[in-house]
Amino acid sequence: MAPELVPTVVKSGVFSSPATLPSRAYVTFLAGNGDYVKGVVGLAKGLRKVRSAYPLVVAVLPDVPEEHRQILESQGCIVREIQPVYPPENQTQFAMAYYVINYSKLRIWEFVEYSKMIYLDGDIQVYDNIDHLFDLPDGHFYAVMDCFCEKTWSHTPQYKIGYCQQCPDRVQWPAEMGEPPALYFNAGMFVFEPCMETYHDLLKTLQITPPTPFAEQDFLNMYFKPIYKPIPLVYNLVLAMLWRHPENVELDQVKVVHYCAAGSKPWRYTGREENMDREDIKMLVKKWWGIYEDESLDYNKGRNGVEGDAESVKRESLIAAMSEVGQLQYITAPSAA
Repeated sequence: MAPELVPTVVKSGVFSSPATLPSRAYVTFLAGNGDYVKGVVGLAKGLRKVRSAYPLVVAVLPDVPEEHRQILESQGCIVREIQPVYPPENQTQFAMAYYVINYSKLRIWEFVEYSKMIYLDGDIQVYDNIDHLFDLPDGHFYAVMDCFCEKTWSHTPQYKIGYCQQCPDRVQWPAEMGEPPALYFNAGMFVFEPCMETYHDLLKTLQITPPTPFAEQDFLNMYFKPIYKPIPLVYNLVLAMLWRHPENVELDQVKVVHYCAAGSKPWRYTGREENMDREDIKMLVKKWWGIYEDESLDYNKGRNGVEGDAESVKRESLIAAMSEVGQLQYITAPSAA
């Protein structure tokens, strides 16, 4: 049976007035001097297009060049340097070589000037306002459930027997194998609350936790298992879902697209990799470029003579979120994870 998803539409009475909104922000992570900075610029412009009321904080490692930091600041991002976090010395084979640096994401729990944050990978684009996720009840970790059908899961019993939480009724978990695996989320997008106590405990726990193939994603799943709450697929569409579980995808309803399939990064797209010649992929890549190349979305601090008219934007965001009330109180789990 598919798990029940957390309702992401909240009643109008719980909204704070713009003047009393707690400090909130989106946050992403950037390392190195490569072209991922384009993804972060695209994300900043995407959030601006959907008129998010909240800023984008970019946690950068020391190896991010000054030129890239200036580009991000020119797009209205708040750039915060963090130090790398590494797993224990007893290394293991990661599913992807670069996963090891992703443990540095743990530093964002230190950003306690914000009461709640939404983390988004740099290869994500937001196509509809999701500010209402900040109003989900506190005390939980919210994210979208992942899929076990990727070959990088071949080391797991899930993959070997064909079990996937996105379609749990297709292949039942064998009773003789004990309890089915716990719900497992994709860590490319999640809603969390910064906390120094949590931050220190994360780093402490990491030092006694052997690294696993999916690096920080496995670690976060383990650590936040007791308080994890799944939210609908529309908040983090991993592109491979389009061909692995098309029955679960309503593309016109998707709010957040995660360009993490091999060959799908819009700024590197050639269309030659497997599945990249699909029309839906081409459409989504074109859609990303439409935002990235739209100069009207470039940050302009003094637009209309006011610094972004933040209070007006907050009011619009709240009204947009409140307009969903009554339309869908729950979004049914797509037979899955």
